[in-house]
Amino acid sequence: MNIMDFNVKKLAADAGTFLSRAVQFTEEKLGQAEKTELDAHLENLLSKAECTKIWTEKIMKQTEVLLQPNPNARIEEFVYEKLDRKAPSRINNPELLGQYMIDAGTEFGPGTAYGNALIKCGETQKRIGTADRELIQTSALNFLTPLRNFIEGDYKTIAKERKLLQNKRLDLDAAKTRLKKAKAAETRSSQLNSARLEGDNIMIWAEEVTKSEQELRITQSEFDRQAEITRLLLEGISSTHAHHLRCLNDFVEAQMTYYAQCYQYMLDLQKQLGSFPSNYLSNNNQTSGTPVPSTLSNAVGSSAMASTSGLGITSPSNVTDLKESSGSRKARVLYDYDAANSTELSLLADEVISVFSVVGMDSDWLMGERGNQKGKVPITYLELLN
Repeated sequence: MNIMDFNVKKLAADAGTFLSRAVQFTEEKLGQAEKTELDAHLENLLSKAECTKIWTEKIMKQTEVLLQPNPNARIEEFVYEKLDRKAPSRINNPELLGQYMIDAGTEFGPGTAYGNALIKCGETQKRIGTADRELIQTSALNFLTPLRNFIEGDYKTIAKERKLLQNKRLDLDAAKTRLKKAKAAETRSSQLNSARLEGDNIMIWAEEVTKSEQELRITQSEFDRQAEITRLLLEGISSTHAHHLRCLNDFVEAQMTYYAQCYQYMLDLQKQLGSFPSNYLSNNNQTSGTPVPSTLSNAVGSSAMASTSGLGITSPSNVTDLKESSGSRKARVLYDYDAANSTELSLLADEVISVFSVVGMDSDWLMGERGNQKGKVPITYLELLN
């Protein structure tokens, strides 16, 4: 029974406090009550915190869009995060494109120029996809997580203390209003003509003034204490900026690593594609003659074509001299070649092998030798060295 009485009294007190704050707030809006203004330093800190919160949210959300452009994927990741479960691994766009290219190149034939180029491009796209995945993971850990922790942690604490400060300020101003009204009533009662009424009212309103003054001192003390707590929290925003600056440096470094990797991957790919000769036969005719790579002028930039403009492709006269001689020559492999059968020798771009002519062999082929390995190699894949 006592507990019930206590709960009822507390509920009544809380309701009275809420009503008092609501009345004070309404009168302030209507210009019927004065409002205690915060000091300029505290107002500046509050403004700085609010500004930090707004821009942190915008930067965080746009970074998420940058790292994951697919809105459905972002929603899925958000749901898994709220459920405290790990989101399933998802193949990204570069990896998917790379797999399609590799599958297509395998279907067209790795020994064909186009098929070989598709496989190389596909492998590069998959490397870019891996680098993209690493960028997302690093950025989420070193940049997005600290920003989210501020929004969901530090700023929530600041907002809570700020709301308490607002309530203490309303309580303070309500106490000021009550004291002002009590003093005004006391003054009016002292001006009454009746001596009996004057004595009764003066005593009543004097007690009311004393009670209001005591309440004002209490609310003023509580307001000052809450203002100090809020100020100390808000002054930590400068430390938050310094921490976010370090996180921003980590994000920039992660992007720099990602773009440097992508550039190197594409540079290597460009060099590989640039080594392809310009004349080719169609893929449909490869089985009837020497495998000759297709033109990749559309896939290779002008810089790559320029870098191969001085390439000395094996000339007919050099081949004739080799076929007429009984010795062997060194030759550099221009690009990869996968052997079609056991009589041929697989080649790797830029390696140097020994080649020699065999009587009765097709004019488009030479015999290649690498260590203990021997096999036929297509002339168009070679550059004879002096």
